[in-house]
Amino acid sequence: MTSVKEIHVDREPHDGELGRGRFYFTDDYSVFDWGRMPDQIPEKGAALCTMGAANFELLDVNHVPTHYRGVYEAGDDPAETEPRDLGECRTPPRTMAIDLARVPDLPRDGEAYDYEAYHAAAGDGYVVPLEIVFRNTVPEGSSLRRRRSPSEFGLDVEEWPDETVDLPDPIVEFSTKYEEQDRYLSWAEADAVAGQADLDRLEELALSVNAVVTMRAEQTGFTHEDGKIEVVYDDGTLKVADVVGTFDENRFSYGGQELSKEVVRQYYRRTDPDWVDAVSAAKAEAREQGVADWRGLCEESPDPLPAAVVETVSDVYTAGTNGYTDFDWFDAPSLDDVVTAVQAL
Repeated sequence: MTSVKEIHVDREPHDGELGRGRFYFTDDYSVFDWGRMPDQIPEKGAALCTMGAANFELLDVNHVPTHYRGVYEAGDDPAETEPRDLGECRTPPRTMAIDLARVPDLPRDGEAYDYEAYHAAAGDGYVVPLEIVFRNTVPEGSSLRRRRSPSEFGLDVEEWPDETVDLPDPIVEFSTKYEEQDRYLSWAEADAVAGQADLDRLEELALSVNAVVTMRAEQTGFTHEDGKIEVVYDDGTLKVADVVGTFDENRFSYGGQELSKEVVRQYYRRTDPDWVDAVSAAKAEAREQGVADWRGLCEESPDPLPAAVVETVSDVYTAGTNGYTDFDWFDAPSLDDVVTAVQAL
């Protein structure tokens, strides 16, 4: 199980063939890599599944390969029925059918991870152990502000302004996926981690996904700021995996207001800074000690969200999904009302 999804295996991958499985999207959430937080966000799982399915089907129309096979509506029995297209659903689904690839163990010796061992066990069908990040803007809170200067992207300023900055062209970065603490990689480092997957093709795939999601966002009044994809290598074919273009994986804004998981991140930065600082300190200490379990070094735990905040964040997911898909899946406020509520947090 991931922090927010349960993974059910129907057929294990074998003999170079992908397997079959399902994601079940829960109402759990995670920020700052903490894992499952103290609360749940009502309807979040259904919103993520619905928005993710909509994007996978958009990618299919645009000839972008993915591991998506459809969704199951509540009451569908995966053992008895085939997955359906999102447009066949009468209610928002929580279960998504997918192709499954191998995820071998990633051995670690101190601070070093053994990617040669990972790929030796992976064969010709595996999850590429990278997250491929694409950025159209540099909003408040983006890690890019800490790592790189504006001049690297053709911007005529010495320091990042406080407001969101539009990039002249989308950029792609690579970070680790299965290490205890994600880290951004140089091109050469990412090439070594990717195995048989060609880095130029990974970049091209990420830019294709970005173009499709950005176009859909513009059509529905959103601004698509950044996001990421995960990828399956299937005997030479690269397929977009996990889930894509949701308010967890990507940053969107509406009317100048962030409407994504970033709302929760910024809320914790404002209201629970002791925990946020303790997380950063624990990660730094773990790096210094060369240990994987940074959470065991963290001296603070996150406070639960107030009920009013939980309700507003739920509205971000449900109203946002309604708006992005241009269909009223959820009984949710208007996006303008959600923006007002978020600004009042």
